Amino acid sequence: MRAAQVTRLDGPKAVQVTDVPDPLPGAGQVHIDVHAAGVTFPDVLLSRGRYQIKPDPPFVPGSEVAGVVRSAPEDSGLRPGDRVAAFPGFGGFAEQIAADPRVVFPLPDRLSFEAGAGLPMNCLTVHFGLTRRGRLRPGETVLVHGAAGGVGTAGVQLAAALGARVIAVVSSDAKAETARAAGAHETVPADGFRQAVADLTAGRGVDLVLDPVGGDRFTDSLRSLAPEGRLLVVGFTGGEIPTVRVNRLLLNNIDVVGVGWGAYWLPRPEYLREQWQELLPHLEAGRLDPLIGETRPLDEAAEALSALDERRATGKTVLRVR
Repeated sequence: MRAAQVTRLDGPKAVQVTDVPDPLPGAGQVHIDVHAAGVTFPDVLLSRGRYQIKPDPPFVPGSEVAGVVRSAPEDSGLRPGDRVAAFPGFGGFAEQIAADPRVVFPLPDRLSFEAGAGLPMNCLTVHFGLTRRGRLRPGETVLVHGAAGGVGTAGVQLAAALGARVIAVVSSDAKAETARAAGAHETVPADGFRQAVADLTAGRGVDLVLDPVGGDRFTDSLRSLAPEGRLLVVGFTGGEIPTVRVNRLLLNNIDVVGVGWGAYWLPRPEYLREQWQELLPHLEAGRLDPLIGETRPLDEAAEALSALDERRATGKTVLRVR
């Protein structure tokens, strides 16, 4: 089968498409014909050996896919021909994959394979962040950084679906349009967002900040929180890992909350299907529908990763595998 491989740890441009052996599903695994694969920021980090998991090259990246079941264990609840999305962890940039049934989910008919491949990492991460770690309640106000990216658009959509008012932080007019298309009620520019948030909330601030960016925005995000507000630390696409002066947490009784979705579910993989079941009504009703910014053929995997690395991508980037 054809697959995109990381052949050396020199970044996205070193990814090469080649022929590799077909997977041999082990006992209890689901065998999937992959139609589309999502492109994620961890894939960029993996291409440089900078992710917390460090496989030796050559390896096939790609942690989220959508396709059709070729074979499945009898007790998995899956059957040949079923449309599915999956979160295999590795190997998704390929024409076939074998995966644990606990990371394979039914894909509603209304969603394309491209949309399905854009769901697992971003939607399950923000669901964990907003509901379990952030304790989001209907009627609260959520500020989303990086709101035109994959995590950001998923956060905007899910927060709105859960009944929140959503303010999106963006760096350009084009990205503001993307955030509004995802369901943001208001958008504010990254430069000066703190004052803009104060103006939109009559000085009160927001209840929740979803931050996959980090960097120099962090302090102003803390200052943008209402009393008893929560700042969700999702990642650091801005590059710099910020520090916290903990006296700021005392002033308004605010929380800085880590969103380590992977660290949470790895010891309890059954949690992923629980999450999917909670998201299914939103998926079936169209309240969650990944904003696909760009679809590229598998042959352009290196270019797709480069666009994400250089922050040129908006919405979700997906590879079309077949």
